[in-house]
Amino acid sequence: MGFSALVMATLAVAASSDKVEVSEPVVKQSVVTEAGVAEDLARSRARRLANIEYRLHFDIPEDERDPIAANVSIGFELADHQVPLQLDFRQEESSILALRINGAAAEIFYSNEHILLPATALRPGRNNVDIDFIAGDDSLNRNPDFLYTLFVPDRARTAFPLFDQPDLKARFELSLVLPAHWLALANAPLAQTLELGNNRVEHRFALSDSISSYLFSFVAGKFESITRQVKGRRMTMLHRETDAAKVARNVDAIFELHGQSLDWLEQYTGLDYPFQKFDFVLIPGFPYRGMEHVGAIQYRASSLLLEAEPPVTDLLRRAQLIAHETAHMWFGNLVTMRWFNDVWTKEVFANFMADKIVSPVFPEEDHALTFLVSHYPSAYAVDRSEGANPIRQDLPNLNQAGQLYGSIIYHKAPIMMRQLELMVGEEGLRKGLAEYLQQFSYDNATWPDLIDILDTYTDIDLAAWSEVWVNTAGLPEFTLSAPTGGEGAPQLLQRDPAGAGRVWPQQFELLNLRGNKPASAALRVVGPVTPLPPLASTEVPALYLFNADGTGYGLFPAGTELLERWGSLQPVQKGSALVSVHDSLLAGSLADLPGYFDLLLGIVETEQDPLLLELSLGQLQYIYQSLLSDAQRGALGADTEDRLWATLAAQPDSSRTKLVFRYVAAMVESPARLQQLYDIWAGTLALDKLILEEDDLVELAQLLAIRLPKKSSAIIAASSPGSTIPTAAAGSNLSPRQSRPTRRCGMRFSIPCAMTGTARPKAG
Repeated sequence: MGFSALVMATLAVAASSDKVEVSEPVVKQSVVTEAGVAEDLARSRARRLANIEYRLHFDIPEDERDPIAANVSIGFELADHQVPLQLDFRQEESSILALRINGAAAEIFYSNEHILLPATALRPGRNNVDIDFIAGDDSLNRNPDFLYTLFVPDRARTAFPLFDQPDLKARFELSLVLPAHWLALANAPLAQTLELGNNRVEHRFALSDSISSYLFSFVAGKFESITRQVKGRRMTMLHRETDAAKVARNVDAIFELHGQSLDWLEQYTGLDYPFQKFDFVLIPGFPYRGMEHVGAIQYRASSLLLEAEPPVTDLLRRAQLIAHETAHMWFGNLVTMRWFNDVWTKEVFANFMADKIVSPVFPEEDHALTFLVSHYPSAYAVDRSEGANPIRQDLPNLNQAGQLYGSIIYHKAPIMMRQLELMVGEEGLRKGLAEYLQQFSYDNATWPDLIDILDTYTDIDLAAWSEVWVNTAGLPEFTLSAPTGGEGAPQLLQRDPAGAGRVWPQQFELLNLRGNKPASAALRVVGPVTPLPPLASTEVPALYLFNADGTGYGLFPAGTELLERWGSLQPVQKGSALVSVHDSLLAGSLADLPGYFDLLLGIVETEQDPLLLELSLGQLQYIYQSLLSDAQRGALGADTEDRLWATLAAQPDSSRTKLVFRYVAAMVESPARLQQLYDIWAGTLALDKLILEEDDLVELAQLLAIRLPKKSSAIIAASSPGSTIPTAAAGSNLSPRQSRPTRRCGMRFSIPCAMTGTARPKAG
């Protein structure tokens, strides 16, 4: 029986199995194929392969329905050719048109998403494999006028054959045949453009730097191009935005933020920008906020092209997003995790660096508060649940890597990094990271590799510390023990809710609000019992705000009396109080829900800091819509709506007015207030300092269509692409607009992601 026939027979027998064993009689060997990229396959190939290069050619028709003819030439060094070699390709076998191995035509052996290269056709040393194929569309994201690749974490294999694992870094040489009026962007600089006739051109790109396959990328289509020199760096931005005014008011900030991020990272790491070029593209409807492809970052257009007079929170998020994706050029791209179980390392470094980068860009902002608001609610929401997962997780197959992303790696991990920095020291951490980047440049590393380096900068047992913080799920629960006999120092007790006796060593600030003046002290928690500073007679009983500086982590004792001291707290202390009291509520420790709601409403009415305002508004909305009973909501509804509407009118500028309006619009239920929202949407009612752009109006229309079912058909019709709403009278809060493109990233007039503890989708 020939090898091909044997494969088919084996597949028929094992059709119900995820793994297939295929024998090659020539060498008396067998190879097990498994859908996806299994960890044992990846480890085996990493030992056998080196110096990989791909030369890829795609002939892309203008009609998105037409197939893409392609070919790839794969060169590699092979240490062991005694067993067959598996190439990853998740398409139908019929899409593989021809195979040549070391210059000789070869029979195509395909099994379980893999092309099998027979051992007899391979040789030690340099090998070359050429494949003609029809490219898979799954990850090419084809649209009528453009396409973009998105291959994270293992989706490059859906488009073309390759070794699709992060620790087999390779260099890519790409050529694209495109319609003549299309532009293209890839990881490497454009080297040559050839006119082919028939309204077709070929874009040939230079050989890329050595990168992981999930970072290989190209974008092509009808884009506008803007090139700038920023502090001596040449950058190009592609976009498809038709609103010239929107582009004009954002473009300077977008380029400047990228330039500032690059400068900061070079200074912090001591390493120059490590790749050939630095460009980015803004894509409408991009499924994530950003993705860090080497030299060709992809962004969701609406994340960078902000509406007029955006809230400062939107400006901060844009700056953090740009800093995050830029930081990935060092943390994730230059040094990449060996396996996707450490995907969190690139994300935590990017988030951690982004927080540091943004601080000098917004010197007027309280960045300790920004960090707390950005990370704690989302991390707590998962870590206090029964479905909590560790930061570092096992991953037997890359096809399961998408399950690793979430609030724990994006939000708990940065908190862990802050604690790590407190123990190692800011300068120790910087030096350790610089050593890590230098040692593993253009290579792969694991989290234990970094811990081994950082261990030399501290006397603390970082391996033991990491075991609890990184390798296990959950958070500690803290309780307060009164002094024995009413005298002496109270104690802070740390309990492991899982009953495993774990201790989360950490540092944070303790604030005692009793007495004439609030007193703070640095608290180092290293065991299950931590003595607190002795109390003066004027401080008994103590009123503690734990984690007053926003660096600790856990469920802390907190009651509504903390919110009653609102005026005596600093901004980050206010944020910590809001988060801790809210978590006490969710843990069942607060009895007076209406009283807590009234305290929050009072904070909303008076708070001027936009971060605290948004945090308290989100908590208020959650309690109002999810926790209050129908009877409670009925009793509080009219007063709540009146007070919120008055708060909206009292905001000092358009930025905060829009922020409050998003929540007010989501919460009001009375017919009179809903009619006011409708009138605002229709342009017949203007509110002072409220300016709504296209996206705002589309989302308001979605909300109104649900809340006003009798008008829903008319609202939907008026909000459809190409339709217009009647021009409003002078003084309206509506900006000029002509069409209503559907927003794909979720409604703003709902609980923001930061308030519910869920992260907006993001790949990198």
